[in-house]
Amino acid sequence: MANDIIHHRDRRSVNPIFNDRKFKLGTFQTNLDYGCLMSDVEGRLKITWPNTLELAKLADAMDFEAIVPVARWRGFGGKLNPAGPGFETYTWAAGVAASTSRSAIVATSHCSINHPITAAKQCTVIDHIANGRFMLNIVTGWNRPEIDMFGVEMLPHDERYDVAVEWLDVIKRLWTAQEEFDHEGKYYKIVKGYLQPKPIQQPFPAIMNAGGSERGRHFAAKYCDLVFIPLGQPDFERNKAQIEAYRRLAREEYGREVSVWTSANVIQADTEAEARRFFDYIVHERGDWEAATFALDTIGLNAKTFAPEALKHLKELFIAGWGAYPLIGTKEQVVEGFTTLSAMGLDGALLAWPRFEDGMREFRDKTYPLLVQAGLR
Repeated sequence: MANDIIHHRDRRSVNPIFNDRKFKLGTFQTNLDYGCLMSDVEGRLKITWPNTLELAKLADAMDFEAIVPVARWRGFGGKLNPAGPGFETYTWAAGVAASTSRSAIVATSHCSINHPITAAKQCTVIDHIANGRFMLNIVTGWNRPEIDMFGVEMLPHDERYDVAVEWLDVIKRLWTAQEEFDHEGKYYKIVKGYLQPKPIQQPFPAIMNAGGSERGRHFAAKYCDLVFIPLGQPDFERNKAQIEAYRRLAREEYGREVSVWTSANVIQADTEAEARRFFDYIVHERGDWEAATFALDTIGLNAKTFAPEALKHLKELFIAGWGAYPLIGTKEQVVEGFTTLSAMGLDGALLAWPRFEDGMREFRDKTYPLLVQAGLR
């Protein structure tokens, strides 16, 4: 056959997350019902395959660098059960990869419930479908109701990262070793481990993690190419210091450079007053406070860790967009917000909109050209 040769390539030449744009963009949680919302807003994302695929195609057409799903197995209850219905991320990523041509396509994987041999094979298949645009987002599992549903033990926080280290080590060996190998570790036993073909990306696909704890930051700094950090509060100096500390950790402790991203929620209107009224409508008229409370309690962010006013504000951000950094205002103010994020030292942001498809179309037509003019793209 004419196409019987697999062309393996340096991942920096094929995966867009390694490009040299000043500020990179992605979408977040488009595989889940409601997207990043916990609010019953008209026009919100309703999870069907045509809807999620349309968002992927919009991102791809704007040359967004990444399309990132969230591995969610059950919702957050409340009135709306946001993030309940949703698409599993490996199979979702395979379908999206086949229907796009520019953006990096991500699968988000729990170490505790995805065996490394299966995960390595699935990642490889998606990388071939995407022609080298795949990225693996590793999560260690914080959502106890989900972990309990699988009937597996939820290990202590730091030990979950011990599992992740061994899990990733097995996967990387499968991606790179030309000979069969045995592995007998604390968490996995592999007998004559074998994987062919290898991924398109060499030496192996790009890896992402959102480690926020001290142990998590060390894991991400040592093993990952893209690290994701939540900001939430628009405190420039504090955020800048947090970003610089992550880079310094990777550079000084592990001799590595990492790409640092965050998430941002875009609420745009013709005037700032109108945008802020829409935020208030999302949160205080249509928001599911019960679901937000359950989500934060599950994460461990509650009245024991936050003062009442701070906790209330955090719930507002979760209702509006899963706690993401708020970009609220006119198109000019939104672009100014991106400029600020870049000045903090960030390499990129995963974006969400309350009305996801309408928001992305408006962003494409009105806001993206201003980002180009600003020199961010």
